[in-house]
Amino acid sequence: MHIHLDLVGGLSGDMFISAMLDYFPESKSKLSSLMIDAGFADLVLLDCKLHNDGVLAGTRFHVVADKTAHSHRQYMEIKKILNNSKLDSATCGAALEIFEIIAIAEAEIHGKEVDMISFHEIGAWDSIADVICAAYLITQSGVSSWSVSSIPIGRGQVRTAHGMLPVPAPATALILKGFSFFDDGVEGERVTPTGAAILKYLNPGRRIPPGLVLQGSATGFGSKVFSGLSNVVRALVFLPTQAIDWDTDEIIQIEFEIDDQTPEALAVALENIRAEQGVLDVLQIGYTGKKGRQGASIRILALPEAVGEITERCFLESTTLGIRKQNLTRSKLSREQLVVNHAGRDFRIKIADRPGGRTAKVEMDDLQAVDTSLREKTKQSLENKVLSAQNKSLKYSNRDE
Repeated sequence: MHIHLDLVGGLSGDMFISAMLDYFPESKSKLSSLMIDAGFADLVLLDCKLHNDGVLAGTRFHVVADKTAHSHRQYMEIKKILNNSKLDSATCGAALEIFEIIAIAEAEIHGKEVDMISFHEIGAWDSIADVICAAYLITQSGVSSWSVSSIPIGRGQVRTAHGMLPVPAPATALILKGFSFFDDGVEGERVTPTGAAILKYLNPGRRIPPGLVLQGSATGFGSKVFSGLSNVVRALVFLPTQAIDWDTDEIIQIEFEIDDQTPEALAVALENIRAEQGVLDVLQIGYTGKKGRQGASIRILALPEAVGEITERCFLESTTLGIRKQNLTRSKLSREQLVVNHAGRDFRIKIADRPGGRTAKVEMDDLQAVDTSLREKTKQSLENKVLSAQNKSLKYSNRDE
């Protein structure tokens, strides 16, 4: 699975979580137990609900914490909290790496050793909870690669524990070194240090890789309100082109040539051969033989267990004096046949899974009864109807996996 993050409003920790929960709503129930495993479930309240800003609908997640509690914690203290927690190793490891990204940037900005860094806003319980929840969703969602749009740079200043700082905040700008930015003219902080650290941890590409199929999208809201702009991050979820499995088996090709049998007699003979049990297909190819004689090369594909009876039938029905046989390995795509009733008639439709996608084809014998002027329209309508139903079923099946 690949996710492309479209930073419409920007990115913060809670916006990232909101988008992930909008696509993976089944993960909501797990987040509360994460806080128990982290050891501070009594200090935070996780709130997740559907949200609509009048333009877009999506999910809004945020953490409610006691604002009177002190929020200044040293990086080493947060490391100790995480290392002493009962979080699974993948979630804990990702959370530690995200905090380390922020700590390294803060250390460079303030000219301190990393282990001496003290977090202010990011050291609050709600911010720690954001990082843990984001880490869990990253490691447990099954996403193998990420990409991100250009980042809105924002304008103005942001109030911090160090006073008013330009947007993007110095640590944010340092973390996002190498990323592409754009200016949409909207005031305010667009990417928080936590959002920036999550992005750097994801190590996203700048483009959506080729060969992927869009599976769905999700919308995560942030807490800020911008004039004329939905403060959202959109997650576009892609899956690889479905791997096509095929069956392999052994069949027999039976061959002979005919140049002394009338076309009428040969046509009857081939129909009788085709009706023999175990015959998979019969092919007739015209050729010019010795002395300018017009002949027919006959190829029959048959199941191995039926070769004896089919050979006997060929000698009985044709004038050939010799038959060649060879073993072939056959690869078969997965297929199925449906019967669809349309305008009071039943139509057989063959569905196959090909490397380029699923295809449907109406049996031509069933279309012969349709008026000539309506035949092609009926064919397309039936095939599109079946493919639409099949693709909808596949979408929900994949999402449930």
